[in-house]
Amino acid sequence: MTFLQSINNNDHSNSSSDELIIANRKFSSRLMTGTGKYPSISLMKECIEASQCQIVTVAVRRVQSEAPGHKGLAESIDWTKIWMLPNTAGCKTSDEAVRVARLGREMAKLLGQENNNFVKLEVIPDPKYLLPDPIETLNAAIQLVKEGFAVLPYINADPILAKRLEEVGCVTLMPLGSPIGSGQGIRNQANISIIIAEANIPVIIDAGIGSPSDASQAMEMGADAVLVNSAIALSQNPLYMAKAMGLATRAGRLAYLGGRMPIKHYAEASSPLTHTITST
Repeated sequence: MTFLQSINNNDHSNSSSDELIIANRKFSSRLMTGTGKYPSISLMKECIEASQCQIVTVAVRRVQSEAPGHKGLAESIDWTKIWMLPNTAGCKTSDEAVRVARLGREMAKLLGQENNNFVKLEVIPDPKYLLPDPIETLNAAIQLVKEGFAVLPYINADPILAKRLEEVGCVTLMPLGSPIGSGQGIRNQANISIIIAEANIPVIIDAGIGSPSDASQAMEMGADAVLVNSAIALSQNPLYMAKAMGLATRAGRLAYLGGRMPIKHYAEASSPLTHTITST
């Protein structure tokens, strides 16, 4: 089956000609989703299915502490079909993040993913704007890479930090489009474009996406994937929004691969002007 046939059939499993590869693991979907803020675990599960995502992030500390909305969450998902991305949400220092990452790896093993060494690295000491700490993030990344983790760091849209994280061995870069949960869309387009242009590892836009058009924009810019949580969970109809996010991510990726037409400062007719009927 060709790539275009797989698109027409809405079959991700056969679209192998354009796979997302992270730490040598292949994914046909370029949408990642979160598990927080849903009114129920059952709705969260339905939205994961509707979105057709293959990677789902789980907040290790909230699951371990059975925080509201997280009790039984990890056990409710079919991890034979979904790849778990444990995250270090709630950590304020590099030391905390490293400890929670180790717990996340053990949690993945207990749930059947023995070879899962992925971790979404979040180090956020700022309670108001929830901006990641660049120094602590880099320190934690260095240690986690040494311990054999596949590190996916959440960062500000800082091209210099992004390059440093790539150099120390991170497997992706995850710059924020705008503050977490704000739904402001992509407000850091210039810097994100630099990160995408200079990176030799996948770039995943994380945080701030509020609508399918934001997801499509990120993909059209050349991002390798997007991570969406609040925009789905807090929408008026999460199932519709989950489906829309999945479609928008695919559409944006296809648009990027297709290559948009050049922008011109003048008009140009779509039809040729030769052999037209003229009055005499």
